[in-house]
Amino acid sequence: MSDLGVGFRYLLKGQRWVARHGKQYGFGLLPGLITLVLYAAALVALALWGEDAVAWATPFADDWSSPWLGLFRGLLTAVLFALALLLSVVTFTAVTLLIGQPFYENLSEKVDRDVAPDGHAPESGLPLWRELWISARDSLRIVVRAALWGVLLFACGFIPVVGQTAVPVIGFFVTGFFLTEELTAVALQRRGVELRTRLGLLRSRKTLVWGFGTPLAVAFLVPFVAVFLMPGAVAGATLMARDLLGEENREDGAEGDGAVTTPPQPPSGSSSPA
Repeated sequence: MSDLGVGFRYLLKGQRWVARHGKQYGFGLLPGLITLVLYAAALVALALWGEDAVAWATPFADDWSSPWLGLFRGLLTAVLFALALLLSVVTFTAVTLLIGQPFYENLSEKVDRDVAPDGHAPESGLPLWRELWISARDSLRIVVRAALWGVLLFACGFIPVVGQTAVPVIGFFVTGFFLTEELTAVALQRRGVELRTRLGLLRSRKTLVWGFGTPLAVAFLVPFVAVFLMPGAVAGATLMARDLLGEENREDGAEGDGAVTTPPQPPSGSSSPA
């Protein structure tokens, strides 16, 4: 359980790091603001025309008597909007990271240089178009996995009592896992770590991942909060990526309290939300 607190501390350290580096924080806000506008427009459109879309998709219910027609289509509209919200939380990070790839790569490199004993930041050596392609490809794989989990949890939501208590909690932990994967990918891709290996690293330290990602998933339910926390989340995920790989940090890096240094741990094959 100690890893749970360590993960949360990395989240706080990341926010403190960007607070001390105002220029990096300002640049890091731009991708989130762009993504927020796009998502807000999509959700507003869904709120305005979602009921019409449901009516179009369920012509077989046109002859149903009242109140069953209204209840049926109202439930489907609510479900559609709830799924859209869940997907927006899960995909917000992926889309923001894709839009802001150069911004967040630069921010992550500066964090590495700030805390590395030799002031060195690993570099991928790949051209930008190649990095964008890898990021988009891996993000799509993660979104598909997250969507499958979302469908499963949605189905479990109909189980009496459990669906209204345990399922939402599990949903936040699952979302937190995938958010953390997307965020740590900025630093790990730069080190040439493939998606399968990244997932193995995260599975081997699940409580660390949950401590970092689950509070972030809850905070990201509020879109404006997601925008302002995003730069610090990237910084904190970079610090956590160094921990996962067992990289040493300077004593005065990361807020002067030293960083947790652990030996590299082999990927685990145990089951987890991935």
